[in-house]
Amino acid sequence: MKKIKRIYTLAIVLLTVVTYSQETLPISKAEVVQKATEKNLQIKAAEASFQSAKADYRQSNAIFMPNVNVSYTGIVTTNPLMAFGSKLNQEILTQADFNPALLNNPDRIQNFATVIEVKQPLLNIDGLLGRQAAKAKMDAFQLQTERTKEYLVLETSKAYMQLQLAYKAVTVLEKANETAQSNLKMVNNYFKNGMLQKTDLLNVQVRVNEIANQLQYAKSNVQNASDYLGFLLNEETNGKTYQPTEELANEITLEEINTSLNTSRKDIQAMEKSSEAYKKMFQSSKYGFLPRLNAFGNYQLYDSKFLGTNAKGYLIGAQLSWDIFDGYKNIGKTQKAKAEYNKATIETEQYKKQSQLEVNKTNRQLQDAENKVNLSQLAFEQSQEAFRIRQNRFEQGLEKTSDLLTAETQVAQKELEHLQAVFEYNFTKEYLQFLTQ
Repeated sequence: MKKIKRIYTLAIVLLTVVTYSQETLPISKAEVVQKATEKNLQIKAAEASFQSAKADYRQSNAIFMPNVNVSYTGIVTTNPLMAFGSKLNQEILTQADFNPALLNNPDRIQNFATVIEVKQPLLNIDGLLGRQAAKAKMDAFQLQTERTKEYLVLETSKAYMQLQLAYKAVTVLEKANETAQSNLKMVNNYFKNGMLQKTDLLNVQVRVNEIANQLQYAKSNVQNASDYLGFLLNEETNGKTYQPTEELANEITLEEINTSLNTSRKDIQAMEKSSEAYKKMFQSSKYGFLPRLNAFGNYQLYDSKFLGTNAKGYLIGAQLSWDIFDGYKNIGKTQKAKAEYNKATIETEQYKKQSQLEVNKTNRQLQDAENKVNLSQLAFEQSQEAFRIRQNRFEQGLEKTSDLLTAETQVAQKELEHLQAVFEYNFTKEYLQFLTQ
Protein backbone atom coordinates (compact mmCIF):
# COMPACT_ATOMS: atom_id res chain seq x y z
CA MET A 1 0.00 0.00 0.00
CA LYS A 2 2.80 2.41 0.92
CA LYS A 3 4.61 1.53 -2.32
CA ILE A 4 1.51 2.38 -4.36
CA LYS A 5 1.20 5.72 -2.56
CA ARG A 6 4.85 6.55 -3.28
CA ILE A 7 4.37 5.74 -6.97
CA TYR A 8 1.21 7.87 -7.10
CA THR A 9 2.93 10.80 -5.40
CA LEU A 10 5.93 10.50 -7.75
CA ALA A 11 3.62 10.53 -10.78
CA ILE A 12 1.92 13.71 -9.54
CA VAL A 13 5.29 15.39 -9.03
CA LEU A 14 6.54 14.38 -12.49
CA LEU A 15 3.36 15.65 -14.16
CA THR A 16 3.68 18.92 -12.31
CA VAL A 17 7.32 19.31 -13.38
CA VAL A 18 6.45 18.59 -17.02
CA THR A 19 3.55 21.06 -16.96
CA TYR A 20 5.56 23.94 -15.52
CA SER A 21 8.86 23.27 -17.28
CA GLN A 22 7.46 25.14 -20.30
CA GLU A 23 8.29 28.73 -21.07
CA THR A 24 5.87 31.15 -19.42
CA LEU A 25 4.92 34.21 -21.48
CA PRO A 26 3.29 37.12 -19.60
CA ILE A 27 0.59 38.76 -21.73
CA SER A 28 -1.93 41.54 -21.14
CA LYS A 29 -5.53 41.67 -22.33
CA ALA A 30 -4.83 44.66 -24.59
CA GLU A 31 -1.94 42.78 -26.21
CA VAL A 32 -4.11 39.72 -26.73
CA VAL A 33 -6.83 41.73 -28.47
CA GLN A 34 -4.32 43.51 -30.70
CA LYS A 35 -2.60 40.27 -31.77
CA ALA A 36 -5.90 38.54 -32.45
CA THR A 37 -7.08 41.42 -34.64
CA GLU A 38 -3.86 41.34 -36.65
CA LYS A 39 -3.13 37.61 -36.90
CA ASN A 40 -6.29 35.55 -36.38
CA LEU A 41 -6.98 33.13 -39.26
CA GLN A 42 -10.75 33.63 -39.17
CA ILE A 43 -10.27 37.36 -39.71
CA LYS A 44 -7.84 36.68 -42.57
CA ALA A 45 -10.40 34.34 -44.18
CA ALA A 46 -13.09 37.02 -43.87
CA GLU A 47 -10.77 39.60 -45.42
CA ALA A 48 -10.05 37.19 -48.29
CA SER A 49 -13.81 36.81 -48.91
CA PHE A 50 -14.10 40.61 -49.00
CA GLN A 51 -11.25 40.85 -51.51
CA SER A 52 -12.99 38.24 -53.67
CA ALA A 53 -16.22 40.27 -53.63
CA LYS A 54 -14.21 43.41 -54.38
CA ALA A 55 -12.69 41.69 -57.41
CA ASP A 56 -16.19 40.74 -58.62
CA TYR A 57 -17.18 44.38 -58.36
CA ARG A 58 -14.14 45.46 -60.36
CA GLN A 59 -15.15 43.04 -63.13
CA SER A 60 -18.35 45.05 -63.55
CA ASN A 61 -16.24 47.94 -64.88
CA ALA A 62 -16.55 46.12 -68.19
CA ILE A 63 -19.93 47.82 -68.83
CA PHE A 64 -18.10 51.17 -69.04
CA MET A 65 -14.64 50.29 -70.29
CA PRO A 66 -13.79 49.30 -73.88
CA ASN A 67 -12.72 45.79 -74.78
CA VAL A 68 -9.51 45.97 -76.85
CA ASN A 69 -8.17 42.95 -78.69
CA VAL A 70 -5.08 42.63 -80.92
CA SER A 71 -4.50 39.63 -83.16
CA TYR A 72 -1.85 38.68 -85.70
CA THR A 73 -2.62 35.93 -88.21
CA GLY A 74 -0.48 34.31 -90.89
CA ILE A 75 -1.89 31.94 -93.56
CA VAL A 76 -0.74 30.17 -96.72
CA THR A 77 -3.56 29.08 -99.06
CA THR A 78 -4.57 27.97 -102.55
CA ASN A 79 -8.25 28.18 -101.70
CA PRO A 80 -9.84 30.27 -104.48
CA LEU A 81 -11.96 32.44 -102.22
CA MET A 82 -9.24 32.94 -99.58
CA ALA A 83 -6.56 33.64 -102.20
CA PHE A 84 -8.69 36.26 -103.97
CA GLY A 85 -9.69 37.88 -100.67
CA SER A 86 -6.08 37.96 -99.45
CA LYS A 87 -4.92 39.76 -102.57
CA LEU A 88 -7.83 42.17 -102.23
CA ASN A 89 -6.92 42.91 -98.61
CA GLN A 90 -3.26 43.37 -99.57
CA GLU A 91 -4.33 45.81 -102.29
CA ILE A 92 -2.34 43.94 -104.96
CA LEU A 93 -5.26 42.75 -107.11
CA THR A 94 -4.71 43.29 -110.89
CA GLN A 95 -6.83 42.80 -114.02
CA ALA A 96 -5.08 39.50 -114.70
CA ASP A 97 -6.36 38.10 -111.40
CA PHE A 98 -9.90 38.11 -112.85
CA ASN A 99 -8.90 35.42 -115.33
CA PRO A 100 -11.33 32.53 -114.62
CA ALA A 101 -8.46 30.03 -114.80
CA LEU A 102 -6.56 31.89 -112.06
CA LEU A 103 -9.72 32.46 -110.07
CA ASN A 104 -10.54 28.77 -110.07
CA ASN A 105 -7.00 27.50 -109.63
CA PRO A 106 -4.90 30.27 -107.99
CA ASP A 107 -1.26 30.09 -107.15
CA ARG A 108 -0.26 29.68 -103.54
CA ILE A 109 -0.42 32.97 -101.67
CA GLN A 110 0.52 33.94 -98.15
CA ASN A 111 -1.15 36.62 -96.08
CA PHE A 112 -0.21 38.25 -92.75
CA ALA A 113 -2.92 40.24 -90.98
CA THR A 114 -2.76 42.49 -87.92
CA VAL A 115 -6.17 43.43 -86.49
CA ILE A 116 -6.77 45.87 -83.64
CA GLU A 117 -10.38 45.54 -82.48
CA VAL A 118 -12.27 47.73 -80.01
CA LYS A 119 -15.73 47.08 -78.56
CA GLN A 120 -17.41 49.80 -76.47
CA PRO A 121 -20.66 49.21 -74.53
CA LEU A 122 -23.04 52.17 -74.88
CA LEU A 123 -26.31 51.08 -73.28
CA ASN A 124 -26.59 48.08 -70.96
CA ILE A 125 -29.30 48.56 -68.29
CA ASP A 126 -29.09 45.04 -66.84
CA GLY A 127 -25.32 45.39 -66.64
CA LEU A 128 -25.64 48.61 -64.61
CA LEU A 129 -27.96 46.89 -62.14
CA GLY A 130 -25.64 43.90 -61.98
CA ARG A 131 -22.82 46.29 -61.08
CA GLN A 132 -24.94 47.74 -58.27
CA ALA A 133 -25.61 44.21 -57.03
CA ALA A 134 -21.87 43.50 -56.99
CA LYS A 135 -21.30 46.72 -55.04
CA ALA A 136 -23.92 45.74 -52.44
CA LYS A 137 -22.35 42.29 -52.15
CA MET A 138 -18.91 43.83 -51.63
CA ASP A 139 -20.28 46.15 -48.92
CA ALA A 140 -21.95 43.18 -47.21
CA PHE A 141 -18.65 41.28 -47.05
CA GLN A 142 -16.87 44.37 -45.73
CA LEU A 143 -19.43 44.76 -42.94
CA GLN A 144 -19.25 41.04 -42.17
CA THR A 145 -15.47 41.28 -41.92
CA GLU A 146 -15.78 44.13 -39.43
CA ARG A 147 -18.32 42.11 -37.43
CA THR A 148 -15.97 39.13 -37.46
CA LYS A 149 -13.29 41.32 -35.92
CA GLU A 150 -15.72 42.43 -33.21
CA TYR A 151 -16.62 38.80 -32.52
CA LEU A 152 -12.96 37.79 -32.30
CA VAL A 153 -12.37 40.57 -29.76
CA LEU A 154 -15.17 39.05 -27.67
CA GLU A 155 -13.90 35.49 -28.11
CA THR A 156 -10.33 36.51 -27.29
CA SER A 157 -11.52 38.36 -24.19
CA LYS A 158 -13.40 35.22 -23.13
CA ALA A 159 -10.33 33.03 -23.69
CA TYR A 160 -8.21 35.47 -21.67
CA MET A 161 -10.70 35.38 -18.79
CA GLN A 162 -10.78 31.56 -18.99
CA LEU A 163 -7.01 31.57 -18.65
CA GLN A 164 -7.29 33.92 -15.65
CA LEU A 165 -9.88 31.59 -14.11
CA ALA A 166 -7.66 28.56 -14.71
CA TYR A 167 -4.72 30.21 -12.93
CA LYS A 168 -7.01 31.31 -10.11
CA ALA A 169 -8.29 27.73 -9.71
CA VAL A 170 -4.69 26.55 -9.36
CA THR A 171 -4.10 29.18 -6.64
CA VAL A 172 -7.25 28.13 -4.76
CA LEU A 173 -6.38 24.44 -4.92
CA GLU A 174 -2.79 25.10 -3.88
CA LYS A 175 -4.14 26.93 -0.85
CA ALA A 176 -6.55 24.02 -0.21
CA ASN A 177 -3.63 21.63 -0.54
CA GLU A 178 -1.65 23.56 2.08
CA THR A 179 -4.66 23.46 4.41
CA ALA A 180 -5.12 19.74 3.80
CA GLN A 181 -1.44 19.07 4.47
CA SER A 182 -1.67 21.06 7.69
CA ASN A 183 -4.75 19.10 8.76
CA LEU A 184 -3.01 15.84 7.84
CA LYS A 185 -0.07 16.78 10.04
CA MET A 186 -2.40 17.66 12.93
CA VAL A 187 -4.47 14.46 12.54
CA ASN A 188 -1.32 12.37 12.27
CA ASN A 189 -0.07 13.80 15.60
CA TYR A 190 -3.44 13.04 17.21
CA PHE A 191 -3.31 9.50 15.81
CA LYS A 192 0.20 8.93 17.17
CA ASN A 193 -0.99 10.12 20.58
CA GLY A 194 -3.90 7.68 20.41
CA MET A 195 -6.51 10.41 20.24
CA LEU A 196 -7.90 9.33 16.82
CA GLN A 197 -8.52 6.09 15.02
CA LYS A 198 -6.70 4.93 11.88
CA THR A 199 -9.84 5.48 9.78
CA ASP A 200 -9.69 9.19 10.61
CA LEU A 201 -6.11 9.37 9.41
CA LEU A 202 -6.95 7.43 6.23
CA ASN A 203 -9.86 9.77 5.48
CA VAL A 204 -7.57 12.79 5.71
CA GLN A 205 -4.99 11.08 3.48
CA VAL A 206 -7.69 10.35 0.91
CA ARG A 207 -8.68 14.02 1.00
CA VAL A 208 -5.05 15.08 0.47
CA ASN A 209 -4.78 12.81 -2.56
CA GLU A 210 -8.06 14.14 -3.96
CA ILE A 211 -6.82 17.71 -3.75
CA ALA A 212 -3.51 16.73 -5.37
CA ASN A 213 -5.46 15.16 -8.23
CA GLN A 214 -7.71 18.22 -8.60
CA LEU A 215 -4.65 20.45 -8.57
CA GLN A 216 -3.08 18.50 -11.41
CA TYR A 217 -6.27 18.78 -13.46
CA ALA A 218 -6.32 22.53 -12.77
CA LYS A 219 -2.76 22.86 -14.06
CA SER A 220 -3.72 20.92 -17.18
CA ASN A 221 -6.65 23.33 -17.67
CA VAL A 222 -4.14 26.20 -17.58
CA GLN A 223 -2.30 24.66 -20.52
CA ASN A 224 -5.57 23.94 -22.37
CA ALA A 225 -6.72 27.56 -21.94
CA SER A 226 -3.27 28.78 -22.99
CA ASP A 227 -3.31 26.60 -26.12
CA TYR A 228 -6.73 27.93 -27.14
CA LEU A 229 -5.56 31.50 -26.66
CA GLY A 230 -2.52 30.73 -28.83
CA PHE A 231 -4.86 29.31 -31.49
CA LEU A 232 -6.86 32.55 -31.54
CA LEU A 233 -3.62 34.53 -31.80
CA ASN A 234 -2.33 32.19 -34.55
CA GLU A 235 0.87 31.56 -32.59
CA GLU A 236 2.78 28.34 -31.98
CA THR A 237 2.29 27.23 -28.35
CA ASN A 238 4.54 24.16 -28.19
CA GLY A 239 6.70 24.56 -25.10
CA LYS A 240 4.97 27.83 -24.17
CA THR A 241 2.33 28.81 -21.64
CA TYR A 242 0.65 32.21 -21.53
CA GLN A 243 0.22 33.88 -18.16
CA PRO A 244 -2.16 36.86 -17.73
CA THR A 245 -0.55 39.97 -16.30
CA GLU A 246 -3.93 40.87 -14.74
CA GLU A 247 -5.68 38.60 -12.26
CA LEU A 248 -9.32 37.59 -12.48
CA ALA A 249 -11.42 40.02 -10.47
CA ASN A 250 -13.13 38.69 -7.34
CA GLU A 251 -15.86 41.32 -7.63
CA ILE A 252 -18.10 42.58 -10.39
CA THR A 253 -18.74 46.08 -11.70
CA LEU A 254 -22.38 46.86 -12.39
CA GLU A 255 -23.15 48.87 -15.53
CA GLU A 256 -26.35 50.11 -17.16
CA ILE A 257 -26.56 48.55 -20.63
CA ASN A 258 -29.09 49.50 -23.30
CA THR A 259 -30.91 46.26 -24.14
CA SER A 260 -32.69 47.44 -27.30
CA LEU A 261 -31.47 45.95 -30.56
CA ASN A 262 -29.16 48.23 -32.54
CA THR A 263 -30.32 47.92 -36.16
CA SER A 264 -27.08 49.55 -37.35
CA ARG A 265 -25.10 46.60 -36.00
CA LYS A 266 -22.54 45.43 -38.55
CA ASP A 267 -23.98 41.94 -39.10
CA ILE A 268 -27.54 43.30 -39.49
CA GLN A 269 -26.29 45.87 -42.00
CA ALA A 270 -24.49 43.06 -43.83
CA MET A 271 -27.75 41.08 -44.05
CA GLU A 272 -29.56 44.15 -45.40
CA LYS A 273 -26.81 44.74 -47.98
CA SER A 274 -27.05 41.10 -49.03
CA SER A 275 -30.80 41.49 -49.45
CA GLU A 276 -30.16 44.64 -51.51
CA ALA A 277 -27.77 42.70 -53.75
CA TYR A 278 -30.46 40.08 -54.44
CA LYS A 279 -32.93 42.87 -55.21
CA LYS A 280 -30.56 44.40 -57.77
CA MET A 281 -29.98 40.98 -59.35
CA PHE A 282 -33.73 40.55 -59.65
CA GLN A 283 -34.06 43.96 -61.32
CA SER A 284 -31.09 43.16 -63.57
CA SER A 285 -32.75 39.95 -64.76
CA LYS A 286 -35.99 41.86 -65.51
CA TYR A 287 -34.12 44.47 -67.58
CA GLY A 288 -32.38 41.67 -69.43
CA PHE A 289 -35.32 41.79 -71.84
CA LEU A 290 -34.29 45.28 -73.01
CA PRO A 291 -32.01 45.78 -76.04
CA ARG A 292 -28.28 46.42 -75.70
CA LEU A 293 -26.37 49.01 -77.73
CA ASN A 294 -22.64 48.53 -78.38
CA ALA A 295 -20.16 50.29 -80.65
CA PHE A 296 -17.33 48.48 -82.38
CA GLY A 297 -14.41 49.24 -84.62
CA ASN A 298 -11.25 47.65 -85.92
CA TYR A 299 -8.09 48.68 -87.72
CA GLN A 300 -6.48 46.14 -90.10
CA LEU A 301 -2.98 45.81 -91.54
CA TYR A 302 -2.27 43.29 -94.35
CA ASP A 303 0.86 42.20 -96.22
CA SER A 304 2.30 39.18 -97.97
CA LYS A 305 5.45 39.51 -95.83
CA PHE A 306 5.88 38.80 -92.13
CA LEU A 307 5.26 41.96 -90.05
CA GLY A 308 4.51 43.89 -93.24
CA THR A 309 2.00 46.76 -93.21
CA ASN A 310 1.52 47.72 -96.87
CA ALA A 311 -2.30 47.62 -96.91
CA LYS A 312 -4.46 49.32 -94.25
CA GLY A 313 -8.14 49.64 -93.53
CA TYR A 314 -10.64 50.26 -90.78
CA LEU A 315 -14.21 49.43 -89.85
CA ILE A 316 -16.52 51.37 -87.49
CA GLY A 317 -20.08 50.52 -86.55
CA ALA A 318 -22.73 50.10 -83.88
CA GLN A 319 -24.94 47.17 -83.00
CA LEU A 320 -28.35 47.14 -81.35
CA SER A 321 -29.14 43.62 -80.16
CA TRP A 322 -32.37 42.42 -78.59
CA ASP A 323 -33.05 38.91 -77.34
CA ILE A 324 -36.74 38.51 -78.19
CA PHE A 325 -37.12 34.91 -77.08
CA ASP A 326 -34.50 32.53 -75.69
CA GLY A 327 -36.59 29.52 -74.79
CA TYR A 328 -37.78 30.85 -71.37
CA LYS A 329 -34.18 31.19 -70.18
CA ASN A 330 -34.58 34.86 -69.16
CA ILE A 331 -38.04 34.23 -67.74
CA GLY A 332 -36.78 31.38 -65.55
CA LYS A 333 -33.74 33.43 -64.52
CA THR A 334 -36.01 36.30 -63.47
CA GLN A 335 -38.30 33.99 -61.48
CA LYS A 336 -35.31 32.48 -59.70
CA ALA A 337 -33.86 35.93 -58.90
CA LYS A 338 -37.22 37.04 -57.49
CA ALA A 339 -37.45 33.95 -55.28
CA GLU A 340 -33.91 34.50 -53.98
CA TYR A 341 -34.68 38.15 -53.24
CA ASN A 342 -37.82 37.19 -51.31
CA LYS A 343 -35.85 34.56 -49.40
CA ALA A 344 -33.12 37.08 -48.52
CA THR A 345 -35.73 39.59 -47.30
CA ILE A 346 -37.40 36.97 -45.09
CA GLU A 347 -34.05 35.77 -43.69
CA THR A 348 -33.05 39.35 -42.86
CA GLU A 349 -36.28 39.93 -40.95
CA GLN A 350 -35.91 36.59 -39.18
CA TYR A 351 -32.31 37.41 -38.24
CA LYS A 352 -33.39 40.71 -36.68
CA LYS A 353 -36.04 38.99 -34.58
CA GLN A 354 -33.62 36.26 -33.52
CA SER A 355 -31.09 38.93 -32.57
CA GLN A 356 -33.66 40.69 -30.39
CA LEU A 357 -34.51 37.38 -28.72
CA GLU A 358 -30.83 36.80 -28.03
CA VAL A 359 -30.49 40.28 -26.51
CA ASN A 360 -33.48 39.69 -24.23
CA LYS A 361 -32.21 36.26 -23.21
CA THR A 362 -28.69 37.53 -22.49
CA ASN A 363 -30.05 40.43 -20.46
CA ARG A 364 -31.94 37.97 -18.22
CA GLN A 365 -28.80 35.82 -18.00
CA LEU A 366 -26.85 38.88 -16.84
CA GLN A 367 -29.36 39.51 -14.07
CA ASP A 368 -29.20 35.83 -13.06
CA ALA A 369 -25.38 35.97 -13.12
CA GLU A 370 -25.40 39.02 -10.86
CA ASN A 371 -27.64 37.21 -8.38
CA LYS A 372 -25.41 34.13 -8.59
CA VAL A 373 -22.31 36.21 -7.81
CA ASN A 374 -23.94 37.70 -4.72
CA LEU A 375 -25.14 34.32 -3.43
CA SER A 376 -21.83 32.59 -4.16
CA GLN A 377 -19.95 35.36 -2.34
CA LEU A 378 -22.19 34.89 0.70
CA ALA A 379 -21.84 31.10 0.53
CA PHE A 380 -18.04 31.38 0.33
CA GLU A 381 -17.88 33.67 3.37
CA GLN A 382 -20.20 31.37 5.31
CA SER A 383 -18.12 28.30 4.39
CA GLN A 384 -14.96 30.05 5.60
CA GLU A 385 -16.56 30.86 8.93
CA ALA A 386 -17.96 27.35 9.26
CA PHE A 387 -14.54 25.83 8.60
CA ARG A 388 -12.89 28.14 11.12
CA ILE A 389 -15.38 27.14 13.79
CA ARG A 390 -15.13 23.43 13.03
CA GLN A 391 -11.33 23.56 12.98
CA ASN A 392 -11.25 25.21 16.42
CA ARG A 393 -13.74 22.68 17.79
CA PHE A 394 -11.78 19.80 16.21
CA GLU A 395 -8.59 20.96 17.91
CA GLN A 396 -10.57 20.86 21.17
CA GLY A 397 -11.83 17.36 20.40
CA LEU A 398 -15.42 18.49 19.87
CA GLU A 399 -15.76 17.72 16.13
CA LYS A 400 -15.47 14.59 14.03
CA THR A 401 -12.74 14.30 11.40
CA SER A 402 -15.38 13.77 8.72
CA ASP A 403 -17.07 17.06 9.64
CA LEU A 404 -13.76 18.89 9.42
CA LEU A 405 -13.04 17.38 6.00
CA THR A 406 -16.52 18.33 4.77
CA ALA A 407 -16.04 21.92 5.92
CA GLU A 408 -12.58 22.08 4.36
CA THR A 409 -13.86 20.70 1.05
CA GLN A 410 -16.72 23.18 1.06
CA VAL A 411 -14.41 26.19 1.40
CA ALA A 412 -12.46 25.36 -1.76
CA GLN A 413 -15.63 24.38 -3.61
CA LYS A 414 -17.45 27.62 -2.73
CA GLU A 415 -14.46 29.77 -3.63
CA LEU A 416 -14.20 28.10 -7.04
CA GLU A 417 -17.95 28.50 -7.53
CA HIS A 418 -17.68 32.20 -6.70
CA LEU A 419 -14.83 32.69 -9.18
CA GLN A 420 -16.82 30.83 -11.84
CA ALA A 421 -19.83 33.08 -11.13
CA VAL A 422 -17.69 36.21 -11.51
CA PHE A 423 -16.34 34.88 -14.81
CA GLU A 424 -19.86 34.13 -16.08
CA TYR A 425 -21.08 37.60 -15.13
CA ASN A 426 -18.15 39.40 -16.78
CA PHE A 427 -18.42 37.38 -19.97
CA THR A 428 -22.22 37.73 -20.12
CA LYS A 429 -21.83 41.50 -19.73
CA GLU A 430 -19.31 41.66 -22.58
CA TYR A 431 -21.54 39.42 -24.72
CA LEU A 432 -24.53 41.71 -24.11
CA GLN A 433 -22.42 44.71 -25.09
CA PHE A 434 -21.39 42.82 -28.22
CA LEU A 435 -25.04 42.14 -29.08
CA THR A 436 -26.09 45.77 -28.59
CA GLN A 437 -23.09 47.63 -29.97
